[in-house]
Amino acid sequence: MKFPKIRIGRAQRWAGLLLLVFLAQCSWVIGHQRLTAADYQYAECGREMWERPSPLAGYFTTCGNLHGDGTLAYRDAGLPLTMERLVLLGADKFRKPENRLYVGGTLNGSTWEARHQLGGVVWLMHLPFVLFAMWLGAGLWWVARRLFGNEGAFFALGLYCFSPAVVRYAVVPNNEVLAMWGLYGLVYTAIGVAHAMQGPRRKWKPRIVLLTLALGLTAAAHLVAAMVGFVAALILMMYLAERRRSYVMQILIFSALGALVLVFASFAFRAAAFTYVFTGGGGRFWFSLDGVKTFFGALAEAPIVGAIGVALVMWAGVKRSRYFGNTAPLILAALISLVQPSQVVAAAWLWAVPFGLTFTGGVFADAMETKHRKMFLGLAACLMVAQAVVCLGSLGVIARP
Repeated sequence: MKFPKIRIGRAQRWAGLLLLVFLAQCSWVIGHQRLTAADYQYAECGREMWERPSPLAGYFTTCGNLHGDGTLAYRDAGLPLTMERLVLLGADKFRKPENRLYVGGTLNGSTWEARHQLGGVVWLMHLPFVLFAMWLGAGLWWVARRLFGNEGAFFALGLYCFSPAVVRYAVVPNNEVLAMWGLYGLVYTAIGVAHAMQGPRRKWKPRIVLLTLALGLTAAAHLVAAMVGFVAALILMMYLAERRRSYVMQILIFSALGALVLVFASFAFRAAAFTYVFTGGGGRFWFSLDGVKTFFGALAEAPIVGAIGVALVMWAGVKRSRYFGNTAPLILAALISLVQPSQVVAAAWLWAVPFGLTFTGGVFADAMETKHRKMFLGLAACLMVAQAVVCLGSLGVIARP
């Protein structure tokens, strides 16, 4: 099997630099914030899912599904603590019996006292969410670059990396950033599958496997996000597949079955716990403007909102901007931002952010190819600098408990 060659050119290095700046912002916030009750709940429940997966003893009864969302965030937050426990158990074998932390496999003292013995575990508890946010940023840049070129991609990535909303959700355990990552990947993987269906079948399989993984991991984070992504994938694939439309439902059914297996695995293959997917109300939602008001009403997002406003005017007034690459993410962003899951803590409006930035990057890239190129390059630069200044100034507020 031949693996694709990874070329790291100047564009990739600049994108990597932006992502490193994003990582630095998140690291600063994590280093200056205090652990909250929600952090402890996510980490402890996730730890119990890894160590005591039985629905009769552990997360599924002692903690319950705290917010009605999926299991992925709990597992991500709890994994460092479980790994720490394994390290401590291994170290205990070399200690005298009276000095051992674990007696009979059970912690001799508080879980959180043992956690503090490894100083980096607090930061590691937040690291998975930062990495998923960075992964999404890299995916956003890759998609935008394939569609619009370097300028549109860097504009979209720059706004993403300096969005206080993205930073805020990247530095705490939550399922929203995971659902945002999964939904964006799911939609554009489905588009990739539809394009691959125009070629030989041997090129279908890897993309179908990726589609299955994207759907399963999205469902493990938020069932509503997976439902929205599945419907979007169906519509987009039917539109793009053309002469191969008869295969679309077969591929999506196969992917849905594979995704169910992944969700079942996230519940430790316990049928009693897995039934929560169907009885817990995690798939209920309605439509609301509250999420739109939350994002567009935030002063810290004003440059991004201004960029989206300019892009909307350009899209409505310039015919060359109204093509599939721009219109599809615009429609998806508009619809997803209206979704309001039944869970009180869900922030589905966040899932729409990468689609909105993809649209914005595409429209600005089109404008930069016209005779007004210098004006839009200057406008894009000013908006990015303004957003960076606002975001850096907001880090102290984000770090407050």
